[in-house]
Amino acid sequence: MLKIRLMGTKNDIKWFEKILKRQPKVAVTEVSELYRNKGTNRYYRAYVEV
Repeated sequence: MLKIRLMGTKNDIKWFEKILKRQPKVAVTEVSELYRNKGTNRYYRAYVEV
């Protein structure tokens, strides 16, 4: 199992989640909610277990 932190805009994170889920050799077991990065209103982070 790997735990990956994704950082970027909301659209960037959703886009990359879709790419991960489409990979046949990668099993996404959990995706966290979006958290706002401190000091900015544009960038967020999410955590993914694969």
